[in-house]
Amino acid sequence: MMTKLPANISHISAHNQSLSQRKCAQRPSSRRKKTGDEGEDKKTPTRKPPAKKAPAKKPEPKKTAEKKPAVKKAPSKKTSSKKKKAKTAKVSTWQKKLAWLAFKIGLVVLAILLVIGIYLDNVVRSKMDGQTWQLPSVVYGRVLTLEPGLTLSLPALKRELDVLQYHKVAQPNQIGEYAASSHSIEFIRRAFDFPTGKEGRRHVKINFSGSEISSIVDMSNNRKLGYVRLEPKMLGMLGATSDEQRMFLPLNQFPKLLSQALITTEDRDFYEHDGVSPMAIARALFVNLRAGRTVQGGSTLTQQLAKNLFLSRERSLWRKIREAYIAVILDYRYSKDRILEAYLNEVYMGQNGGKEVHGFALGARLYFGRPVQELAPEQLAMLVGMVKGPSQFNPWRHPERTRERRDLVLRLLMDNDIISGQEYELAASKPLGVQKAPQIATRQPAYFDLLRRELRDSVGDIYQLGYGLKIFSTLDPVSQQDAEDAVEAMVPQLNKRAGMQVETAMVAADRMSGEIRAMIGGSRTGYAGFNRALDASRQIGSLVKPAVYLSALRQPNRYTLATTLDDKPIVLRGSNGDNWKPRNYDRKYRGAVPLYLALAKSLNVPTVNLGLQVGLKDVIHTLSELGVNPDEVPHVPSILLGSFTLTPLEVTQMFQSIASGGKRAPLSALRAVMTKEGKVVYQHVPKYQQVVPLQAAWLTTYAMKRVVSEGTARYLQSKFGYASLAGKTGTTDKSRDSWFAGADGREVVAIWVGRDDNKSVRLTGSSGALRIYGEYLTRRKPEPLRLPWPQQIRTVKYQRLSNGTLRFDCGGNVSLPAWDQNGSLKAACQGGGSKQPAAWIQNMFAN
Repeated sequence: MMTKLPANISHISAHNQSLSQRKCAQRPSSRRKKTGDEGEDKKTPTRKPPAKKAPAKKPEPKKTAEKKPAVKKAPSKKTSSKKKKAKTAKVSTWQKKLAWLAFKIGLVVLAILLVIGIYLDNVVRSKMDGQTWQLPSVVYGRVLTLEPGLTLSLPALKRELDVLQYHKVAQPNQIGEYAASSHSIEFIRRAFDFPTGKEGRRHVKINFSGSEISSIVDMSNNRKLGYVRLEPKMLGMLGATSDEQRMFLPLNQFPKLLSQALITTEDRDFYEHDGVSPMAIARALFVNLRAGRTVQGGSTLTQQLAKNLFLSRERSLWRKIREAYIAVILDYRYSKDRILEAYLNEVYMGQNGGKEVHGFALGARLYFGRPVQELAPEQLAMLVGMVKGPSQFNPWRHPERTRERRDLVLRLLMDNDIISGQEYELAASKPLGVQKAPQIATRQPAYFDLLRRELRDSVGDIYQLGYGLKIFSTLDPVSQQDAEDAVEAMVPQLNKRAGMQVETAMVAADRMSGEIRAMIGGSRTGYAGFNRALDASRQIGSLVKPAVYLSALRQPNRYTLATTLDDKPIVLRGSNGDNWKPRNYDRKYRGAVPLYLALAKSLNVPTVNLGLQVGLKDVIHTLSELGVNPDEVPHVPSILLGSFTLTPLEVTQMFQSIASGGKRAPLSALRAVMTKEGKVVYQHVPKYQQVVPLQAAWLTTYAMKRVVSEGTARYLQSKFGYASLAGKTGTTDKSRDSWFAGADGREVVAIWVGRDDNKSVRLTGSSGALRIYGEYLTRRKPEPLRLPWPQQIRTVKYQRLSNGTLRFDCGGNVSLPAWDQNGSLKAACQGGGSKQPAAWIQNMFAN
């Protein structure tokens, strides 16, 4: 086969051939001219015939053409052939060099691709086989345990289920559903991994008798249960340093319909291609060209995962090449199910404040407030439709557009026989059903502030390292919501009364365990600024008085509730030589009053007299036993009226120690910490300590009940008289601080109202903080404070004298409890029916 010559060589050959032809045409003409001249000289007739043939000269060019091959063409061909061979040799050498260069370049490119591949493979394996994501710690509220005899009304349980996003139905058939009748609630509890172990779904019926649970029945076998626990509410997230939030779920915990909808909509060849789908790219190119714009992408789910998990958001050819390369590596290294699991947890679903929400598990809670396992087909379809663009299909901003996209996904499911036509019609007819606002954001900044502090003290900084810990707190979502609502409702009214803007703080704790149920750090309940509940140390005023009276009542041989206290002007000289003249708030003096009434009316002068009799040292000792740091309490008489400072949290601890019967339980916000695998790394065990005698604490709480029934907090009696509440108001000098501390059967609550600049707010404890407590109880519905009578506490009769004091009298018409430590009170009124006890007993009560 002949080698095809280059164009320039062919051109040269043709040019030479043309020159050769012209030379051949010229040479015959010269010969004929010479012959003609010779004929003329000789005048030979024989030369005439050519002359006659003159007309035949026309074919001369033809003759010349006929001679051309024989005369001149052979030398021309030989020359051209040599030149062609030379040129061919040169071209062959050039091609070899070019091929060799291409081969070397190919090797270099292959080596580069190999190195890049090794690097990308290492990156992929490092992330997929190690800690794929920085997972934030998930914070849960308290675990509510239901058991027979628990004081909990049917409406209260219904509210708990509503808070947990259970759906009310006629008959529960699915997890997360409940039905209520007049005397019972039936529900199917969700499975949950509690700190004490995993518990599966459970179908139970709770029966009520009045405001108590009477029985619990397992509906699967009709057996009675000793208890059942409700899964805690997810409150928010802590710790991860990245701007991403997600809740990891394994593939088998995602609904099957979600995976089917995702693959059908985004990558129908997912289980067939090798990470990159040429058919999908071609199909997308055809659709986009026909539409004249980009309407369909050609990226597979694996490519999308590669882009989201390993690459930045820049748009460039190099990034697209790397995306495809990583997708091929992913498909080679990992199973399709592993890739799908990673995608379901990685996909971007929208914004939660300043945080990005990733994964369908957290996306379900963001938009619907429920676990992804409980979502209906139309809800799953909406989430899948949002994968194309969470901002473009935001259901709150673009509901119509989002619904059209949802219905498109449903139609694809129907077209692929995943759902029936009837199911499609039903799902497409339903509204989007999203909640009013995102529910992932932490709306308890003051409480989370305390929780972080306790976490650092208990487990260090492990909760911030992105390990996806489960943090179980003590917060009661119902109490917290009621506290926020009460503050938001009352602070504007208090602003009007004070004629200025006031601040507030509030702490609610379980009366017996000390677990904190709610916390407010300021008048703006959702504002994460200065946390006054923890850090605002203010004078407590009359809130100290229960500790003063407790110091006396723990000496039953000297003091009782009926002991007479002087209410007369007194002058005390301070260490600096200044005189201190304590006065009652109303500027009046009553001469003498019973001990319980002095506390109920919050009288200052009798309190100072009592404290001085007991001794400042004993009062400070009592305060320290109640949880107050004694270093914060100066050794001066003014402490008897609360001249030292405490935070609302410290006040709550002090009153918890009294209202629990003298059993101090350190306040706590943290119950347990678990790894995402279920290993408990921290467990809080409440430590109760009997710090003051039960009888003395009981009598002090009784006296605080009289504060509510007839004293400075009687506002509560008119609203909640049935609850037998206990409490104490507090007002500091010039009305700079308004305090109230109260207790019902469930909680102890401390509330402060004032200003950060320490200006007077012109509010007393009764007109300020007490009103917030009343508003809180209106929503919370107080539980009656029932105090079982301790041993040695007896009812004692007294006769009220004309000056208001009490005299011990076995036939008197005034009854008060007393601590009969040695049985002398019982003996005094036994035998012979005497109404006049021994003189020494009368002297004890008269003091």
